[in-house]
Amino acid sequence: MRLTSFTDFGLRALMRIASEPSRAFSTAEIAEEFGISRHHLTKVMAALSSAGLVRTRRGTGGGAVLARRPEDIRIGEVLRFLERDQALVECFQSDGGACAITPNCRLRRMLAEAEEAFIGRLNRYTLADCALEPLAA
Repeated sequence: MRLTSFTDFGLRALMRIASEPSRAFSTAEIAEEFGISRHHLTKVMAALSSAGLVRTRRGTGGGAVLARRPEDIRIGEVLRFLERDQALVECFQSDGGACAITPNCRLRRMLAEAEEAFIGRLNRYTLADCALEPLAA
């Protein structure tokens, strides 16, 4: 399974924010640290906020903080949310895709089980398990 850059950036941001849960991190700061697009990260942060994973504040002293304790945020939950619009295979698309073998396909069930196992395995871990070290002052 290959994760999108959207999910990758979301995980990196959460790992950084979890390193100092009481501190607000700006999108610019996180983007610069990881060498990623600030514009793209802004969209990721909006999604993390809508998922209830972070709270954001604008202005001086603003930025993003975790909305829940890192111990309460499961990695599989994060992946499921961030990858929700990315079907593993065509027949998993919300409209069913255009796969010609869907009516007779036995692989679909196996892939669905594997995807659930993947998410289930990741749900054994929390954001606290993979938080980065705090930044040096």
